Amino acid sequence: MQESDFKSYDELPLFLNAKTVAKVLGVSPSSGYELMHEPGFPVLRVGNRMVVPKEQFIQWVTEHTEGGECK
Repeated sequence: MQESDFKSYDELPLFLNAKTVAKVLGVSPSSGYELMHEPGFPVLRVGNRMVVPKEQFIQWVTEHTEGGECK
């Protein structure tokens, strides 16, 4: 498990790539990449590139966290 360099959602870039998604969630880069291929995960495809809009990522985390709250 890797440790995130981000201390709040405000520090995230506007769009997240698989490596950043993995870092934020504390999982391996390959797990972040796999997650981005899951149905329902908020991915924006730009050609062959896949990115996740920051606000939709935050919403996804909130919706998939039991009893969680986004700050």
